[in-house]
Amino acid sequence: MIGALLPPGVAWAERFADDVPEALFPQEQQAIAQAVPKRRREFATGRWCARRALHRLGLPSVPILPGERGAPGWPPGVVGSITHCPGYRGAVVARAGAFLTVGVDAEVDEPLPDGVLEAVSLPAERSQLDRPGPPSWDRLLFSAKESIYKAWFPVARRWLDFTEAQVTLHDDGTFTADVLVDGPLRAVGGRWLSSGGLLLTAVAIPAPAYFPPASRPAPPRRGRPAQ
Repeated sequence: MIGALLPPGVAWAERFADDVPEALFPQEQQAIAQAVPKRRREFATGRWCARRALHRLGLPSVPILPGERGAPGWPPGVVGSITHCPGYRGAVVARAGAFLTVGVDAEVDEPLPDGVLEAVSLPAERSQLDRPGPPSWDRLLFSAKESIYKAWFPVARRWLDFTEAQVTLHDDGTFTADVLVDGPLRAVGGRWLSSGGLLLTAVAIPAPAYFPPASRPAPPRRGRPAQ
């Protein structure tokens, strides 16, 4: 599914169940040793997906350890993102020379719990959600913001609040966002997909050298885990 949202040059892998061997490196096993079994399974499947995606770039298997705010520690010269939700695990990677950053998110296609939408959105964003579904537009908005955050954090190295990016969802399977604080990204675009009871969103931003000059992008708080 996730491959339909990604441009050439971004490699990916996905699974719909934790049905792969828990082939973790010793360092990864140590990092997850205190986690509950469910978290261990999704962690192992996510790393399996990440290594499969790295192989598609012609790169070897390496440990991918949780770093700052839980963001995966990719090998030098690689950018990437991992996501998981009930019924889905996926990872995307790209060479840093071609892409500045990538971010992906998966969610179950169902409405957000009561009270969550108001906490993660701006009034202008909520005004666009009154349209027939599927998808669950509020959950899709949440997912788009998660993808943006996962793309933002590795280059900004700082938290981006849900209310610091204003997202517009488009019916054609795309979304756009204005980042409302200073940082390395100002305008962000991405793609979304609703299929099989799942929502997927993806952001893939080419490296600055790959932007035409006219479209070149402008160059500790509480936090949620990045992946």
